[in-house]
Amino acid sequence: MKNVSERIRVEGHIIDSLTLSKVLDRIMELGGQFVIEKVQVGQRQEETSSAVLKVSAETQVVLDGIIRRLRDLGAEVLDQGDARLARAPKDGVFPERFYATTNLETWVRGQGRWIKVDHAEMDCGIRVDLRRRLAEAVRFAAVKRGEWFVIGHQGVKVTPLQRPRETEVFEFMTSEASTEKPKIALIHKIAREIKRIRAGRRGKILLVAGPAVVHAGAREDLAWLIAHGYVDVLFAGNALATHDLEAAMFGTSLGLSLKSGGITHGGHEHHLRAINRVRGVGSIQKAIQKGWIRDGICYSLVKHKVPFVLAGSIRDDGPLPETITDVMKAQEVMRRHLPGVQLALLLATTLHAVATGNLLPGSVRTVCVDMNPSSVVKLNDRGTLQSVGFVTDVGYFLRELRRALALGT
Repeated sequence: MKNVSERIRVEGHIIDSLTLSKVLDRIMELGGQFVIEKVQVGQRQEETSSAVLKVSAETQVVLDGIIRRLRDLGAEVLDQGDARLARAPKDGVFPERFYATTNLETWVRGQGRWIKVDHAEMDCGIRVDLRRRLAEAVRFAAVKRGEWFVIGHQGVKVTPLQRPRETEVFEFMTSEASTEKPKIALIHKIAREIKRIRAGRRGKILLVAGPAVVHAGAREDLAWLIAHGYVDVLFAGNALATHDLEAAMFGTSLGLSLKSGGITHGGHEHHLRAINRVRGVGSIQKAIQKGWIRDGICYSLVKHKVPFVLAGSIRDDGPLPETITDVMKAQEVMRRHLPGVQLALLLATTLHAVATGNLLPGSVRTVCVDMNPSSVVKLNDRGTLQSVGFVTDVGYFLRELRRALALGT
């Protein structure tokens, strides 16, 4: 049987980022063969490298599968024409065989020219307007009948994440999640990166947090970060705000005293009573104005006018008035706050960490902190390949991060 083949090119820092070796491994793992036709290695630090390969397989189906996986590593098929387009058959429905995006920088070829895809986001389709020379990644909810979308993989190229040649604060991003990483050293590196972003006003810092922040006794540490300008936007669920308000009103979290750790009389009802009070006056801000809330995360957010999004779930009590119960609306509101984000800290919340990771472009440096290693690994498995896996207690992490920032490390 005669093999079918395609010629591809990969370029960038493909040697020191191990991209070339990953491409070769991927070809063999998927049942293909390759011939390296040309390699050009950059001789200086600022120079990139490139390689041209002939990739072959026994069938077109196998070859298409290989090419599809290689595109995620930035491989470009040579001698390819324009991207193929098809119209959406109805609102909210992509055409069959639509191109499903990653969160990496993506380009599509139209009328002989490459067009950069706006709003890099995973699990989207690519809507194309050739007349205006526009391409953008959109979710199902944004699809309108008759719009043109990319189908198949022809005429599409992806720019992979590159590991820079110079040593930098996030070089350790390439390692896997581990409980044995030097935690203090890494926290100080993260603090320096936060300082760098803040000093140059180069972008925003996003913080995503679960209720474990309160349970671990770190609410004042997070409130300090907010008050000192180290958080530009916060994403969370109903639970983080609920237990922060419970702590402010009753001094408990899940009914346990935050001072002694002991069980309090009627403590199991405290979070419900906190929700009820806030619902009674209509908002967290009004509860603060009444003097019921004098410290903590919500207090700091409102006082310092830091925007926050509370995305609800089916298990929520209440919920609080600010909690968005329509998940598609919550997703859209979260998306509006993402432009300009350079660093995302995802703290002790698997659900919201994965949800946020799905919205972030691959260029955003991401730190995921959780006691459970599987939560950290799950974020990478879902496609957020730029994430740092940091397995530790979130209370410890926030206390040390606050200390490092206060010391000006």
